[in-house]
Amino acid sequence: MPDLPEFPLAPLFEHLADAVYLIDPEDSRIVWGNRAAWAMLGLSPREVIDHSVLSLQMDVTGLPQWQDIAQAIRASECFTFVGRHRHAAGHEVPVEVNTTQVELNGKHWFLSVARDVGRRLALERELRQREHQLWFALNEATDGLWDWDIAAGTLFFSPQLKRMLGYGPDEMHPVLSTWSDNIHPDDAPRVMAELQAHLNGQRARYEAEYRLRNRNGVYLWVHDVGRVCDRDERGQPTRAVGMVQDVTERKELQLQLERIAVHDFLTGLANRREGMAYLEAQVALCRRLGLPLALCFIDIDHFKSINDSHGHAVGDEVLRCVAHTLRALVRREDLVCRWGGEEFVLIAPGIDAQQGLQLAEKVCAAVQALPADGLPAVTVSIGVAALPAHGPEPALLIEQADRALYQAKRSGRNRVLLGASASQGSAEPQG
Repeated sequence: MPDLPEFPLAPLFEHLADAVYLIDPEDSRIVWGNRAAWAMLGLSPREVIDHSVLSLQMDVTGLPQWQDIAQAIRASECFTFVGRHRHAAGHEVPVEVNTTQVELNGKHWFLSVARDVGRRLALERELRQREHQLWFALNEATDGLWDWDIAAGTLFFSPQLKRMLGYGPDEMHPVLSTWSDNIHPDDAPRVMAELQAHLNGQRARYEAEYRLRNRNGVYLWVHDVGRVCDRDERGQPTRAVGMVQDVTERKELQLQLERIAVHDFLTGLANRREGMAYLEAQVALCRRLGLPLALCFIDIDHFKSINDSHGHAVGDEVLRCVAHTLRALVRREDLVCRWGGEEFVLIAPGIDAQQGLQLAEKVCAAVQALPADGLPAVTVSIGVAALPAHGPEPALLIEQADRALYQAKRSGRNRVLLGASASQGSAEPQG
């Protein structure tokens, strides 16, 4: 045993829960220890004193490694080492060891305090696992979380929700208007009505799909679901929580499929199905309000010859140019659809027969005046019918306009004819 000085406070060490060792820096021998020093290892005092750190510490495996550690201890005020002690029962004890250099009787020693951190490490592992699961649930399984303290008027936005909208962790003022002011104006009334209905207890939960503006001014499609989780004694909501999912890709695909379902792929116009649905709705509305409606049946003259002489690629380009011309001539409330092949239908609510004829004449002139741009010259023939003169039903309007179109083509093409009214037997030539 080394010649150690008296320790007036040595009895106090016996009451420490941590193990305390006095170690010879040269050979790592343990020259003194408190009660916890051997109790932690399941040993007796005799089995600990004069033992080497190398025989007790599982993570120090030889004198060269000890010498490196000793050098590091001498170079620092307090050296921390995390390792494992061998227990007499054969298992390992995870420890955190803090070592300082002390001088006693003119000699330098290492004073090490070792703490059993097994329970702490187990708790940390459990906490990390729970935190990971919770973090995944709130930030990975969903796009964002919000927590609205209704009583206090504050709204918490989760970090993932802020990232989704392009904001930093310290941005987005935690108030309701930060969210509500960024809802698309066309969607805002519906979304706020859905939220209010839930707050009033009229719906079991709040759920809405809408466009939400991000930091760059781009609107994302989101699916937002929430529920009141606390109410006061009067039943008034005091807190609501919810989750926001970015559904932009899915929504854009849905809208694209909807556009494909009602639009003609080549020209971008409404297709025949959408045109018929619009005609039926507008005829019903105009009859109820006592308003007129004009329908123009348009056909490109000699279109088969264009395909045969110039090829289908040129024919497709002719169809696109005519479609563009028709779109440019009509009002916002009018609809132009591709009826099939080289045929188009123009539906103009609020316009009578004479105004329909004037519109058809403009179409004829505009198509005839199309610049060549490498395309063949193009003309159209048009048959016009109107509500109420040519019948009260969509099918009658289409029939009369189609007959007038047939007569226009037989009369030499590039002209407009008005369908026969109930008192007439044939179409009336115009222009």
